[in-house]
Amino acid sequence: MRVVVTGCAGFIGSNLVEELLKNNYEVVGIDNFITGRKENIEGLEFEFIQGDIGDKILLRRILKDVDYVLHQAALPSVTRSIEDPLSANQHNINATLTLLKCCVEENVEKVVIASSSSVYGDSKELPKHESMGYNPKSPYAVTKVAVELYAKVFYEVYDLKTICLRYFNVYGPKQDPKSEYAAVIPKFIYLALKNKPLPIYGDGKQTRDFTFIKDAVRANLLAMQSKATGNYNIAFGKRTSILELAEKIISLTSSNSKIVFEKPRKGDIRHSLASIEKAKRDLGYNPEYDLEKGLKKTIEWFREKTYSKAG
Repeated sequence: MRVVVTGCAGFIGSNLVEELLKNNYEVVGIDNFITGRKENIEGLEFEFIQGDIGDKILLRRILKDVDYVLHQAALPSVTRSIEDPLSANQHNINATLTLLKCCVEENVEKVVIASSSSVYGDSKELPKHESMGYNPKSPYAVTKVAVELYAKVFYEVYDLKTICLRYFNVYGPKQDPKSEYAAVIPKFIYLALKNKPLPIYGDGKQTRDFTFIKDAVRANLLAMQSKATGNYNIAFGKRTSILELAEKIISLTSSNSKIVFEKPRKGDIRHSLASIEKAKRDLGYNPEYDLEKGLKKTIEWFREKTYSKAG
């Protein structure tokens, strides 16, 4: 099977490429390196193309004789989207629309699309399940809503099989801790290994459902191989407060870091917890990594990198 991974040099994309190669898929990857990193794909033997998925001519060439597309390319971060909503719209909505149109033209069998738990917004109902309505609280979340709706329409109108995976706080090896928009777990691990303060925005009682990268990768392969279409939550199914997370990381790294509290950030939601029953039923998804197991694997990887050293 020939599989295209968009955003292949990103955190999730590069882990996907690695797993696909282990399973003997023929892999083609595309990345424009806006957020992807060359070091994430070093040593992986696959066809890599540096380019943008908004380039229709390039996409048509790449998608010839392709069976599946795992679409991970996006401009991530709620904070970034608030600062620059036009770029979020361009890279997340317009580029995805171009990709979907090209997939129809090249007779791609199925597209698996990275969506986000942010589509639920700050609804008080927990756990969040797929039948709930949209309630986006940031431009980033709006882009993911739009992508899901386009995916639905392309299946209904153009008969392109699409499935959207609503990721809940994915973490693990290859995640960038140094970005201004870094996710909380790599940022905390990076700082803890250097015995630097861990910043918490707000009171730390906000909760998240953290998903280890290997579970997210497995979900993509299951989604690709299944007949299922539509939207699916991909998570562990348990919530942890940010304060608990910080304390756990300090403990697991034997760090001298202190926790500091800063003012809340715009667009952040208060609580997040997923129902994963639909994914279990339709995809056979069953997460294997609880937070402690996943954190230990992630910390082990970070210790082997220069993140734990000077710089």
